[in-house]
Amino acid sequence: MKGKWAAGIEPRNFAWVIKDQLAVCERPGGYGANHRRVRRQEEIIWLRQHGFDIVFSLIPGSHNLNNYRELGLPFAHRPWPQREQLLSFLETIYGEMDTLLHREKKVVIHAEELSERVCGIVAGYLLYARLVSTGPQALAMVERIFQRHLGPFGRELVELSLAIKQPPVAD
Repeated sequence: MKGKWAAGIEPRNFAWVIKDQLAVCERPGGYGANHRRVRRQEEIIWLRQHGFDIVFSLIPGSHNLNNYRELGLPFAHRPWPQREQLLSFLETIYGEMDTLLHREKKVVIHAEELSERVCGIVAGYLLYARLVSTGPQALAMVERIFQRHLGPFGRELVELSLAIKQPPVAD
């Protein structure tokens, strides 16, 4: 019989955006002085045990990537860009997410913490993928999911998302 931690532990601030498809969380193991190696391993195990197909890491460094590799959890390292590269970054990550989600893959996104950046990316993706039809709807939905108000930067990400060419509507 395996120990009670064999299935791992749920990452901090884990939340479903699209049930059983798209989720967000804080960096497995925590960030900064709160980071714990054992917790990181347990949270990665939890993600793997819950069938996540890929982790999108938005942190600048390569922290956790070797751990994902060692524990057999595929990942995409997409560090946060400079401001002038933001539109291109959003086009790329939204396209990748959309492709994976249409293939019925389970995706989780994380940064160091569940921040306005992550919430803004999610709100923009909902608009990009036509899961909502307006920026205010995307913002309201994300604010409800995460129980937090999105400030100017999160709202800017939604505005930028409006400038991205959306994929064709599936028949």
